[in-house]
Amino acid sequence: MYNSLKRIAKFIIPKSILKKNESLFRRLISIKYSGSNHLCNICSKRLNQFVTIYDEDLLCPNCGSRSRTRRLYDTLKNNNVLHGNLLHFSPNKILYSKFKNLDIEYFSTDFEDEFTADYRYDITAIPKEDNFFDVIICYHVLEHIEDDTKAISELYRVLKPSGSCYIQTPFKDGEIYEDRSIRNPADREKAFGQKDHVRVYSIKGLERRLDKVGFSIEINNYKSNAYFGYKEETVIIAKKIISE
Repeated sequence: MYNSLKRIAKFIIPKSILKKNESLFRRLISIKYSGSNHLCNICSKRLNQFVTIYDEDLLCPNCGSRSRTRRLYDTLKNNNVLHGNLLHFSPNKILYSKFKNLDIEYFSTDFEDEFTADYRYDITAIPKEDNFFDVIICYHVLEHIEDDTKAISELYRVLKPSGSCYIQTPFKDGEIYEDRSIRNPADREKAFGQKDHVRVYSIKGLERRLDKVGFSIEINNYKSNAYFGYKEETVIIAKKIISE
């Protein structure tokens, strides 16, 4: 039902009106999904089911959060890191709204201007001084960056000692797969899974690249949870530990 209504809405309602009134439309649609079998931990909506979307992920019909977004929010709260200066790359709307209302210094950025954000930072040249951010969220970004070594070095530079950088990308078994000779978007989609991706990381491969610049790595392999609509996933927490 959700996917059908979304297609119809996109067909008959101008994009500008949809964007301006997205929250209202979601609340109306989510009435059909009200129940007690599931809970979205971000918007606190109780649901009879999450919506299964095109890539088999589980979407909250009320706030639009994906599984990984809900897990990230839960992890950040449980780790008590929502304080100080927070840098968030390519934020989705619901977390952008949540974090803007917290008593923190929130720096939301999207270089390609595809997400709701306040800044347009180049991740390979972040315009902040050393040791500035307490927390960095870098979800599904590095696989888009050709010079990921420079980007990782920048993340390390601007992170405070004892700060944490939460990182996630698509992962594969084995080694990292990248080929800089592949430039055509269609060829990139075939090779890397998406037309604007430039590699597919392995967990160990990304861990080595993070370790090389000095990060201390914590790998979290999470299991699914039907009640909160969490899927199995891996999240890397890279910490900047400066020895005395």
